[in-house]
Amino acid sequence: MNITIVTIGKLKEKYLIQGINEYLKRLTAYAKVDMIELADEKAPENLSESEMEQVKQKEGERILSKLSDDTHVIALAIEGKMKSSEQLADDLENLATYGKSKIAFIIGGSLGLSKDVMKRANDTLSFSKMTFPHQLMRLILVEQVYRAFRIIRNEPYHK
Repeated sequence: MNITIVTIGKLKEKYLIQGINEYLKRLTAYAKVDMIELADEKAPENLSESEMEQVKQKEGERILSKLSDDTHVIALAIEGKMKSSEQLADDLENLATYGKSKIAFIIGGSLGLSKDVMKRANDTLSFSKMTFPHQLMRLILVEQVYRAFRIIRNEPYHK
């Protein structure tokens, strides 16, 4: 399985980079995982609604340029579907069973994802109704993908 994680913004925090790298290393036993960091759109702190949409649109264009037509896209969004770790494992296993070997998880910037990215998504995923920094979501996502593969293979993993 080929998994791509497309994210907006450069990760700077060492502790997050170390955690992500640890899970990416563990994932090599299960899948090929690539992390694509795209530039975030520079914008002032106080934006109008239309300016926010423009920022999301520009970031969305960057995201969409990294997705091939045969990629199954899962957008992380607060309004997405909440799933248990076991349900995520089932989803990944089903995708592999039915020939979807290319999967992309999308993590937007601080303003979220554009309408075009959400339209392109085959599925949505929410880890909580709470808002998390998009940088932290990378670590949470790679840990959950790793956990999903452990579940699929009936390998032990702490609960």
